[in-house]
Amino acid sequence: MSIVVYGAGGIGCYVGGRLLAGGADVVFVGRPRMAAEVAVHGLRLTDYLGADLRVADVRYETSPAAAGAADLVLLTVKSAATGTAAAELAGVLKPGAIVVSFQNGLRNGDVLRERLTDQVVVPGMVPFNVLNRGEGVFHQGTAGALDVQSHPGLAPYVEDFARAGLPLKQHDDILPVQWSKLLLNLNNPINALSDLPLREELSQRAYRRCLAAAQAESLALLAAHGIEPARILAVPMRRFPAVLRLPDFLFRRLAGSVLAIDPLARTSMWEDLKAGRPTEIDYLNGEVVRLAESLGRRAPVNAKLIELIHKAETNHHPWPGPELLRELQR
Repeated sequence: MSIVVYGAGGIGCYVGGRLLAGGADVVFVGRPRMAAEVAVHGLRLTDYLGADLRVADVRYETSPAAAGAADLVLLTVKSAATGTAAAELAGVLKPGAIVVSFQNGLRNGDVLRERLTDQVVVPGMVPFNVLNRGEGVFHQGTAGALDVQSHPGLAPYVEDFARAGLPLKQHDDILPVQWSKLLLNLNNPINALSDLPLREELSQRAYRRCLAAAQAESLALLAAHGIEPARILAVPMRRFPAVLRLPDFLFRRLAGSVLAIDPLARTSMWEDLKAGRPTEIDYLNGEVVRLAESLGRRAPVNAKLIELIHKAETNHHPWPGPELLRELQR
C-alpha cells in the first residue's frame, strides 16, 4: 500500500520519515528546497524520549504527479495552501484514494471534500510539536498520538503507524478533539512572540496568563455555541485557564506535567516568523474570532494576538511576558 506525504515540511518529513523507518512504502512530495536538503542529508528523526532514527534512501519528489499511485495521502501543507493542494491532487489521485488532513485548524477537511469528490477525505491532527533543526534533522519535542476521524479505510495502515511509533487514535467525532487541540494551539502566537522555547515560556506566569485569557475567551464562545471540547489532558479544558493562572510554584506542583516538554520544543509559528514566512494565525486564533462573529459577539484577546502576529510577520521583536499581558488586557 503506497503512502504519499504531500507538502512534506517539518511535520510531513517527521511523520513520513518515521513510517519509512518502520518499513512502510513512503514517497514525499514538497518544495525543491526541502528535496535538495533531503537528497544531501537523508532524514534523521529524533524525539523527546531519546529516539534517534536515520533514513538514507528517501524518495522526495517535487511534482504532484508523484502522488498518482498513492493509496493513502497524508496532507501536511499549511492551512492557507489547502485549496491549492486539493486542486493539484484532484488532477492526479486515483478514485478511492484516502486523504488524511494532518493540518492545523478546523476547515481543511471541508475544503478538501469540495475538490476531491472521487476520493475519501479523513480529518486528522498532529498533537505534538516538530522542530526542523536543519540538514534533514526533525525533532519531536512533545507527546501525543496521531488523531483521526474513524474510517474503515484506515485499517490496512494501522500496523504501519504502530510500528513507526506513531499510533493512530481514531475518533467517532473528531471536531471536539480538533477544538481541544486548537485551544492548546492558542499558545502558538504567544510562544512565537516570546521568542522562547516552549518550556521556558510556559514556566513564566505572565505568558501563561496570556494563554489563559485567550482560552477563557474561546471557551465562553464554545459554550455559547454548544460545543464541548474533548478531554485530551489530565485537566479538563474548561479548568485549564484557572490552572494556567496559578503562581509559578503552585503551577509547578499541581501541573508539572505541562512543563514536561523537551527543552528544544518550539512552535511552528515561531519557526515561520524566524523564516520570514506567513503564519497560520488566521486558521488558529482566527477560528475563535469567526466563532464570535457567528454569535454576534467579539473576541478581543484573540483578535489582538492576530494583529500582533501579522505585525511580527514583517517586524518581529520579542515581547516580555508582562508587556504582552498588558497589551492583551488593554
